Amino acid sequence: MGSEGSRVIVPRNFRLLEELERGEKGIGDGTVSYGMDDADDIYMHSWTGTIIGPPNTVHEGRIYQLKLFCDKDYPDNPPTVRFQTRINMICVNQETGMVEPSQFPMLADWQREYTMEDILTQLKKEMMSPQNRKLAQPPEGNEEQRVDQKGIVLKCCIL
Repeated sequence: MGSEGSRVIVPRNFRLLEELERGEKGIGDGTVSYGMDDADDIYMHSWTGTIIGPPNTVHEGRIYQLKLFCDKDYPDNPPTVRFQTRINMICVNQETGMVEPSQFPMLADWQREYTMEDILTQLKKEMMSPQNRKLAQPPEGNEEQRVDQKGIVLKCCIL
């Protein structure tokens, strides 16, 4: 009855409750945050994340809103991640705002231990990388349109 090689698999909802609690307490220096979109969503599918652009980059002072969607197979598979705010980064589809797993190693090489906090923190680090830190960004304050996964045109105005 040894426990060598065995590990406990935390059920999806318990894992998401842990992430929710951690997100509500605040993370690190406050430049990355996340929480649930709808407190009544008993399946905890839809989440909102925020990243404040890192200093000494073209992202400095900008506030980026993201949507994270945790399907029924999370955390065994990664959530889908989409920037609501327009951003120019190598790993982000410019039309949809989706973070492309093929361009973002954390999603491509997903491990069950990774969290939404890890994703947001890694995206912030990616903003500081040489290939992204000086990329020209869309102007702030302009009305933008973005097509979501279902083909519906989303309109938002950044004030």
